[in-house]
Amino acid sequence: MSVDEVDGVVVEDAGWEVDPGDEPAKAVLATVGRQLKTWREAKGLSAAKFGELTGYGEDMIRKLERGDRIPRPEFLDKADEVLGAGGLVAEMKQDIAEVRYPKKVRDLAKLEGRAVEFCMYSNFDVHGLLQTDEFSRAILKTWRPAYTPDELERFLLARVARRSVLEKTPAPEFSFIQEEVSLRRPVGGRMVLRRQLEHLLEVGELPNVEIQVMPTERADHPAAGGRMSILKFGDGTAVGRMDSDFGSRPVSDLKRLRILELRYGIIRSKALTPAESRDFIEQLLGET
Repeated sequence: MSVDEVDGVVVEDAGWEVDPGDEPAKAVLATVGRQLKTWREAKGLSAAKFGELTGYGEDMIRKLERGDRIPRPEFLDKADEVLGAGGLVAEMKQDIAEVRYPKKVRDLAKLEGRAVEFCMYSNFDVHGLLQTDEFSRAILKTWRPAYTPDELERFLLARVARRSVLEKTPAPEFSFIQEEVSLRRPVGGRMVLRRQLEHLLEVGELPNVEIQVMPTERADHPAAGGRMSILKFGDGTAVGRMDSDFGSRPVSDLKRLRILELRYGIIRSKALTPAESRDFIEQLLGET
C-alpha cells in the first residue's frame, strides 16, 4: 500500500493507482474526480484544507481530483461527511466499485459472471475460486517480481469479489480438478493449509460443485501443458484456455474448444471421483 504524508505523519493512502492503459477506468475516475472538485469548491475549501479535514495531503487530493488515483470507499465516506453532501459523494462508491480492480481481472470476472458451467483444472495451486482469503494472500506474496502492497491489496480484493459466482442464483455448475501436489504445498504455513483444506470440504458440499483430486501417481493424462479452464455460456457458446496451447490466450472457436474439452474429459475420467476426492482431502487434513 502506498502512503501519504500529512504534517510529517505518514498515513494510509486515500486511493489505489490506475493501471496504465486502463481507459475505461480512467474515464470513470475523471468523472468522479471532477465531482469531488466541484463539491470541494462549492464548499469553499482549498485542496490543502480539504486534505487536512479528510486526513490526507494536498497532493493526494489533487491526484484524486485529476482521476490519477482510485478513491477508497472509506475516503469517499469521509469526504461526504466533510463536504456535507448528504450521501451524494458516498454514492460514487458504486461508480468505482468495479474499476478498483485491475482490468484483466474485470474482464475475467465478466466472463465468469455469464458462465453457466465451469470446468477448471489446476496443477500448481488451489484454484482462485476455491481459495480462502489468507491462502490467496499467501499465494500472491510468492509472485516475482513481488507485488507492491498496493497491488497486493487490489488483487486480493478482486479475487475475493470473483468468488461471488459460487453464490449466484441460478447456480452455475462447477467442476474443479486439483493436482494432489496443489493440496500438499503448505503455502502460508501448515495452519493456513489446514483451513484451506477444510474450506474445500465445505465448498464440495454444495450441490452444484464437484471437486476432484488427480493423484500424483497417475501420470497418463493430457495435462502436462498446465492449467486449463473452460467456461460455457447459456447461449451455447464457450471460451477456454490452456497454459501451453494457443499462445495461452482464450479461444472460442469450435475446433480448438473441442480439443480442450477432449483433454478435460480425459483428465476428469483419470481423477478420483468426487466422493473419493473428499476422502482423500480428509486424509490430507489428518496428516497436516
